[in-house]
Amino acid sequence: MSDSLKGKNNKVRVMYVRKDEEEAPRRPARSAPQGRDSTNKRGEAPRRGEGRPRHDRPDDGGSRRDKPAAMPDSPWKTHYQTEDEPLVADHGGISGKSLIDPEQLRRQRAEETRVYGENACQALYKSRPESIVRAWFVQSVTPRFRDALRWMAANRKAYHVVDDEELAKASGTEHHGGVCFLIKKRTGLDAESYLQQSVAVEKDCVMALEDVSNPHNLGAILRSCAHFGVKGVIVDDSAALESGAAIRTAEGGAEHISAIQTDNLPDDLDRFRLAGYTVVINSGRQGSPLTSVTLPEKMVLVLGQEGNGQSDVTAIAGDLSVSIGGTGRVGGLNVSVAAGILLAEWWRQHL
Repeated sequence: MSDSLKGKNNKVRVMYVRKDEEEAPRRPARSAPQGRDSTNKRGEAPRRGEGRPRHDRPDDGGSRRDKPAAMPDSPWKTHYQTEDEPLVADHGGISGKSLIDPEQLRRQRAEETRVYGENACQALYKSRPESIVRAWFVQSVTPRFRDALRWMAANRKAYHVVDDEELAKASGTEHHGGVCFLIKKRTGLDAESYLQQSVAVEKDCVMALEDVSNPHNLGAILRSCAHFGVKGVIVDDSAALESGAAIRTAEGGAEHISAIQTDNLPDDLDRFRLAGYTVVINSGRQGSPLTSVTLPEKMVLVLGQEGNGQSDVTAIAGDLSVSIGGTGRVGGLNVSVAAGILLAEWWRQHL
């Protein structure tokens, strides 16, 4: 077959098309022998599409953007969720959005607490570094926490150097002191466990707190206890001694105190009495003046409810009642101040 076409200069160009090429099937391209480069004789790379097998497309009228079929051996799977299908967490595979079990989250929050303040965090790192889960620092304090940073890096503990605003969010307070630790809480002892550890001790003072819940008062009491050699504090909620505000106020003193959990204070006071301790209560103006009393070497010092003193049941359980003298112009002393004065006298008498 031939065709002709006149150009602008009126010359005729003839184009020949062979009929057998139209009717003959296209020959498959020869594959290049092994070890040879897949280029043509002129050294050029093969044109796009040449030498490649053609894959038949399914003639279903669908577009290229149809749902891809997952490879049988591939770990990557696409799940198309309908509107009425409930959202279920799958922690076994790889997922962009992973749901956290609410019960697990509640349990984690109950077991962990945030500690802040430079002295408190330094003391915590020195006494129980294994309890640290995560840490935040501002740049200015990092030189003083060089050892802690090295330890956390070596033990794969996450830490972040952040600005002041970010640290306030992480710690939950603006009074963070430049550092915050997320830690695992300690579990409190019971009275029997503490007494087993103190069998051979000749001089020992244990603090018992009845309905004292203010974290700043608790922290100040812990600081005084550490200063004057008290090793145990009886409370009805041992987690209260692990709060961030209490530990910061204690300025490192909390690391030297064991929390003794009680569900029934009078019963536990009886256990200490049977172990050789004397129960001493502070009863305002009604007790013997502190300056004229000889405090026992082994005693449980009971400080009562904030504002009301001890309950009647606890007051009856006391073996010795003492009072702190003063002008009488105010109703009494803050519970943490009273604790410091009483402990100082016990320490003075039994140096």
